[in-house]
Amino acid sequence: EVQLVESGGGLVQPGGSLRLSCAASGFTLGKHDMSWVRQAPGKGPEWVSAINSAGGSTDYADSVKGRFTISRDNAQNTLYLQMNSLKLEDTAVYYCAVGWTANDYWGQGTQVTVSS
Repeated sequence: EVQLVESGGGLVQPGGSLRLSCAASGFTLGKHDMSWVRQAPGKGPEWVSAINSAGGSTDYADSVKGRFTISRDNAQNTLYLQMNSLKLEDTAVYYCAVGWTANDYWGQGTQVTVSS
């Protein structure tokens, strides 16, 4: 059974940092491109970032470019999202997903709230 379990969310002040993790099981993470997607209250899902299977290629939404960094540890079957210089508008539920465009399995999400 494919499982993606996100963790690391929480409440942070503007300008702060958080590191999200996504633990994968039931499949070989290293064989798949992976992505992060977020959904803010009252809005549709927004693709945030993607990384190829080997970790050598990444891409970011313009809204997070220069502030977020996606990475992966295939040996540990784990995907990461380092989020720096957080803004109020980064508040959302963050999901990890299989596929460059999040077109396959999703996790249950972790809440990130940026508030002063």
